[in-house]
Amino acid sequence: MTATALVCAVSALIVPGAAGVAYAAPLEPRPKPGADRSLEEVRKEIDGLYRKAEAATDAYNAARSASEKQSRQIVRIAKDIVEAQKRMDRLKNQAGALARAQYRAGSLPDEAQLLLKNEPEDFFRGADLARKGQQATKGLMTALARTQRDLDGYARSANEQWRKLEENRKKKAAAKKEIKDRLADAKKVESRLAKEELERLRELEDEAARKAQARWLGSGVLDEIGGRASKQGKKAIAFATKQIGKDYVWGAEGPDTYDCSGLTSQAWLAAGRAIPRTSQEQWRQLPRVDIEDMRPGDLIIYHDDASHVGMYVGDGAIVHAPRPGRQVTLAGAGSMRILGVVRPDK
Repeated sequence: MTATALVCAVSALIVPGAAGVAYAAPLEPRPKPGADRSLEEVRKEIDGLYRKAEAATDAYNAARSASEKQSRQIVRIAKDIVEAQKRMDRLKNQAGALARAQYRAGSLPDEAQLLLKNEPEDFFRGADLARKGQQATKGLMTALARTQRDLDGYARSANEQWRKLEENRKKKAAAKKEIKDRLADAKKVESRLAKEELERLRELEDEAARKAQARWLGSGVLDEIGGRASKQGKKAIAFATKQIGKDYVWGAEGPDTYDCSGLTSQAWLAAGRAIPRTSQEQWRQLPRVDIEDMRPGDLIIYHDDASHVGMYVGDGAIVHAPRPGRQVTLAGAGSMRILGVVRPDK
């Protein structure tokens, strides 16, 4: 199914005023039995908890990526150390052989050797060889010192990478705990609701998204967007929309489950462009474009902390992995607070 067809299929859900679509009056929050809070307040609390879990997921993904990079760097340093140590051993063997040769040849001054020589030409020939020997010795000692400096540098680099690895291990563990705590809190709140209240909660979520999308479209922004997807952008869209229906799992990047930035990073990787793993790094590192210049394939970054990302597919819609308990889906591009837009292939 093409991205355009997919968008058309859900346009009745995400574009207010679509032909032949009637909208019910906004659902009014209903007090939860035995509680002082309305269901709308519960919805906002749950949404906030999932938002915190998503921000922690971004931190977890960043720490994991950094740890993997540092682990690879440590392996490279270890290989460099092995090679430098082999070079050091060879140089030491050469130095030992040279020292033994000089010892056997003795160390008489040049003048004394001249007096003991029958022919002056022999002395000068020997003196020339001695100078070359001294130069070789000096070169050997320089190579030994340089190799030792290399070894010392590798050791310092390895220690630094181990330190960073440990720091990121702690960050990853803390982020993982934060994710689990916030998800547990959300589940706890949801567990207090009856089945019909959970259904109404989902309706309230959808209603909030529709209202946000309507406001976004009402601004006339869609009239300004006219860019066509690039060749790579089309490939990224094809990959992302093919994942529709797969579960959101924090920290996942396919092939069966995804989180928000796992989906976008893998989609663009499938299109031949490697981009940062997390939504925050996608926002920080990728070229930014104005919303009115947005084209399908671009990534929309959401919330002030850049903790969510979706891929624009055209006609005011995105494909994204929403949150735990939901599946990869199409949604209104303006259904959440937009921070900005980035273009991986700019």
